[in-house]
Amino acid sequence: MITGVVLAAGTSSRFGRTKQLIDFAGKPLVQHAVDAAGDAGCDEVVVVLGHDAERVAAALHLPDIARTIENERYLEGQSTSLAIGLAAADAASEAAIVLPGDQPGVSPDHLRALIARFMQTRARVVRLAYRNGPGPTLLSREIWEQASHLHGDTGARTLIASHPDWVIELTVDEEGPPDIDTIQDLERLSSS
Repeated sequence: MITGVVLAAGTSSRFGRTKQLIDFAGKPLVQHAVDAAGDAGCDEVVVVLGHDAERVAAALHLPDIARTIENERYLEGQSTSLAIGLAAADAASEAAIVLPGDQPGVSPDHLRALIARFMQTRARVVRLAYRNGPGPTLLSREIWEQASHLHGDTGARTLIASHPDWVIELTVDEEGPPDIDTIQDLERLSSS
């Protein structure tokens, strides 16, 4: 069993309003990550909400395999959302793909490739590597406890940097999809 963990708890401080709710290509921004995880074949999807949680939850169209959970400690940083998302995964889950809720261009095909590489290798970490940097990452249950002890706004980056020997990179010969952090990012993506 593979879990998709969508991190969507942030305050959107650089955006100026709740960016999880903004319309992008006809649906709320965070819906893109939920759909990508579901379309990739994740057995369950856990969407971690925090800031403006009720409004974001109400805007989502969740497939049967998905549910939301609320991170009451979201102001302490992304690491708390990662820990809560992993803790909420089904006891049978072997690994979790961690997806940011503000990166609408993530391809389900690439996520399927992450899952396939994990199934082949049983690596602790399988990470997409775009030409312009890392992308979504799959974390084996074997390291969830270490991931749950991270602090601040780092996600799993610190853990991965501390243990490069755990990581198998899945190279994708294309530019990675940009995050939407500001209104300018949204305008640039919407016009391309």
